[in-house]
Amino acid sequence: MRITAVTCVKNEGPFLIEWIAFNRVIGVTDFLFYSNDCTDATDRLLDALETCGIVTHLPNPAKGRNYQMEALKDAKKQEVVLNSDWVWIADVDEFLNIHVGKGTIPELVEACGDPHAISLTFQFFANCDIETYEDRPVIEQFTRSHNPDIWCDQTAQEVKTLIRHDFPVKYYGAHRPFMRENLPKASRPVWTDGSGRDVPWKYRVAANKRRIRKFPAGGAREFATLNHYALRSLDSYLVKNDRGDVNREHRSFDDTYWRERNDDAWEDLSIHRYLPRLKAEMDRLLADDEIRALHDAAVAAHRDTLDRLMKEKDYRALREGLRSCPKISPAELALRELIET
Repeated sequence: MRITAVTCVKNEGPFLIEWIAFNRVIGVTDFLFYSNDCTDATDRLLDALETCGIVTHLPNPAKGRNYQMEALKDAKKQEVVLNSDWVWIADVDEFLNIHVGKGTIPELVEACGDPHAISLTFQFFANCDIETYEDRPVIEQFTRSHNPDIWCDQTAQEVKTLIRHDFPVKYYGAHRPFMRENLPKASRPVWTDGSGRDVPWKYRVAANKRRIRKFPAGGAREFATLNHYALRSLDSYLVKNDRGDVNREHRSFDDTYWRERNDDAWEDLSIHRYLPRLKAEMDRLLADDEIRALHDAAVAAHRDTLDRLMKEKDYRALREGLRSCPKISPAELALRELIET
C-alpha cells in the first residue's frame, strides 16, 4: 500500500525527523513537503532528505495568500499524490495514534472496512508544565490532554482525514476532502470516523458551515485518535508565536489559543507503544551525517530564537503570563460562571 503524507512547514526543523520517522513506522511510504520562508534550516534539511529519496520537497506556491490551501491545490496534481493509494494531509505537530494491531495505517483501513475516507478526531495534548525545549520525541514528553470526548465546551471536535485514491475529490481541504457535486447514489463514497462508523451526513456534504471540519467526538476513537501537540514546551510555543502560522500570514497566538489547548486533566500514554520503533527509525534517519548536521543546526536555531525573544520585554511578559494561566479555556470558564449564577 502506497501512502503519501502531505504537509506544509515553516521553521519546523527540530521536529521534522520525529514526524517523518513516526509516519514511516505507521506505514507512510512517501512524503510531500511544502516549505516557505524558513530561517532555521528546515528547507535545507528537507533538501537533504529529498536527496536521500525520503521526501519530496517543493517551495510553497502561494503568493501572499493562504499557504496551506494553495499547496493542497498544487498537491492534487503531483505524481507522488496521483500515484498513491491513500493521501494523509496533516501537520508536523499531529500524530496518528492507531489502536488496532501494530498501529499501522493498513490495519486501520482494514478495521474501518476499507472505506474511501477516514476522518480521525483530534485530541489536544497539553503543555504538562514543561518549560524548557528538549531535543527528544514530543510524543514521549507530553502525556496529558482534555477529556477526549469534550474539548473546551464542545462535544464536536475537529478531524483530519485519510483519503483513498478513488475518493471523488473536488478539492482537498486541510481537514477533509470536498466531494464533487451531484454524485449518483451508487458513486457516493463510504466515509467513516475512527471507529469505522459512517460520518454524519451534514459533515459529509458540508451542509453546516460550523461543522465543515468537525463532528461529535463521542465514540469516534475506537480504532485511532489524532494526537495534536499544538503547544509543546513553553519555549517552543514562544518560538511558534514568533514564527506565526504556516497556514495564514500574520497570525499570532495569544493566551486564548494556549488556554484552549492546555487542559491536562486526562492522562493518555497509549502512543508510547510506538516509542521503541520510533527511536529506532529516528536513529536510522540521523545516521546520515548531513541529515544529522542539519537537524542539529535546526535545534540550535530554535534555541537561538528563544534567546533573542527573551531579550524582548513583551516576550518575557508573555512567557510569565502563560506560566500563570489557568488550565481551563475561556469558553469553559464562561460556561461555569453561567451555571453558578
